[in-house]
Amino acid sequence: MDVSSRRYNDVVVATPAGRVDHASADALQQALAPAMTDAGSAALVLDFTNVEYISSVGLRVLMMASKQLRGREGRIAVAALQPVVREIFEIARFQHVVEVFPSVRDALAALSPAALTAFDAGAGSPAP
Repeated sequence: MDVSSRRYNDVVVATPAGRVDHASADALQQALAPAMTDAGSAALVLDFTNVEYISSVGLRVLMMASKQLRGREGRIAVAALQPVVREIFEIARFQHVVEVFPSVRDALAALSPAALTAFDAGAGSPAP
């Protein structure tokens, strides 16, 4: 699994690609770890544009990330779910665990006006 990350002001946007299943869940967890401990980050947005499937193991990674962020008063959101992934989220009622938005821009608008401004200006920087 490939995961790239960019920081827009106080929000990290992580963009995984492929399947989030038993074989790739650890890679996603490791890729998200820096954002989980980054004191300068108020929120994490996962851009699921290129995620074609997520299993229960992948959902567990998101649940643990959500708990960790909430523990430090951070927020986590998922954006741009593909139809299959959206259906899995709905069946698992996962929209009650993480915030779900139709696009990264919508997520940033809800989470941080400063991050939205940086996103619109193309002023993202590589995340840790």
